[in-house]
Amino acid sequence: QVQLVESGGGLVQAGGSLRLSCAASGSIFTINTMGWYRQAPGKQRELVATITTDGSTNYADSVKGRFTISRDAGQSAVYLQMNTLAPEDTAVYYCNADGTSDGYPFNYWGQGTQVTVSS
Repeated sequence: QVQLVESGGGLVQAGGSLRLSCAASGSIFTINTMGWYRQAPGKQRELVATITTDGSTNYADSVKGRFTISRDAGQSAVYLQMNTLAPEDTAVYYCNADGTSDGYPFNYWGQGTQVTVSS
């Protein structure tokens, strides 16, 4: 079992910044891709950004140039630096990780952290 614990959400004014963190823990595991997704009220969950073990990144068009995803050297934590936030960025942000644990593939989600951007 792998657990993902997120932190760093909160309330910020438009134009401000927040940094989200997500740490993985549990039994022996190897994580491949980690990412951030978000879900606004009444909308489907959508991709924000992903990062692979070799550092390749992918961003939603809506966040390109404003958000930056990164991973720690141990590959078990992922971060999302969010700058120039706008009210439309308001959502619950979820961390996601896929990989293998004890030889079995997994895909896990964190519990989510609320980001609210006021105008």
